Amino acid sequence: MDNKNNPSEITYRDSGVDIDAGNALINSIKPHAKRTVNKGGQADLGGFGGLFDLKACGYSDPVLVAATDGVGTKLEIAHQSGIHRGLGIDLVAMCANDLLAQGAMPLFFLDYFATGKLEIDVATEVVAGIADGCLEAGCALIGGETAEMPGIYQNGQYDLAGFCVGAVERDKMLTPNMVGYGDVAIALPSSGIHANGFSLVRNLVKREGLDYNAPSPFDKTMSLAMSVLAPTRIYRDAVAAALLSGGVTGFSHITGGGLIENPPRCYAEDLCLRISLKHRPLLPVFQWIKFAGNMSDSEFARTFNCGIGGLIFVSKENADTVLRAVQETGEDAWIAGQIEKRGDESVILDGAQDVWR
Repeated sequence: MDNKNNPSEITYRDSGVDIDAGNALINSIKPHAKRTVNKGGQADLGGFGGLFDLKACGYSDPVLVAATDGVGTKLEIAHQSGIHRGLGIDLVAMCANDLLAQGAMPLFFLDYFATGKLEIDVATEVVAGIADGCLEAGCALIGGETAEMPGIYQNGQYDLAGFCVGAVERDKMLTPNMVGYGDVAIALPSSGIHANGFSLVRNLVKREGLDYNAPSPFDKTMSLAMSVLAPTRIYRDAVAAALLSGGVTGFSHITGGGLIENPPRCYAEDLCLRISLKHRPLLPVFQWIKFAGNMSDSEFARTFNCGIGGLIFVSKENADTVLRAVQETGEDAWIAGQIEKRGDESVILDGAQDVWR
């Protein structure tokens, strides 16, 4: 073919994709992956697939459980503030905590990082956060994918997705409707907003004319971005301790849908959960959101975790034993409610008119 009218060579880099930068990123994140190696995992990044030796973990009759998630529009605040590492922890937490709802312990994790133009320092910081989360969840970071896609994402922007696989012995699975009448709910505190509801938060920040890099309106010791980007808590140790104690009938990860829509996923339609809110005041971030946003109790509770990141359901006779076991992991847990026969509502929030005012 005659190329006399095309005097200059076109390259992948000229088109917006830098293969050398991708290779440099792999080298920069390998030490972070190696930090997460567990009994079954390997951290030799760069192959075509990640390997995991399930037998090495000691399971006898395992069922694999998988989860995938992202971090929502929390990404946009990271983009604007330049605070990235916590998003990696969020990514692991959103997946790993979901596995716990089946009684499964996280085994390995893979990530997907997509951007318009690869910035090695930013991507490394995100993956370092993913490694931090994997260490907390007890799982190995065994691989991932970095996609440089000019024209799809603007420069300086990126998107994240995570994939986590865990395992549980077949006879130890937590399945829907195991939670029964009279069971007690043990609450695990959240660190704040976690990774749900940020479209509302961003809308509120815009309406109030606030700057993410200015002091937070509810905590002058840090920027607004820092105060709302607190990473999602990972509840692996707390749930593992509870399961080991016995009597656990369910675990609810309080994510999208908040305190209203997540607990009922663990019990039958003729039951409800009555939660007493008097045991913990609202975290400052939630006080600000609720009052600055003039949110109704119902809208607030179905959008945010309201300070409760997870609920462990346990038989009444085992409640005190399980609570002690959970607290011994360092978790500031408390008995927050009980399962009752359902009337009109699947979740009843006692004390909202006093505590949330």
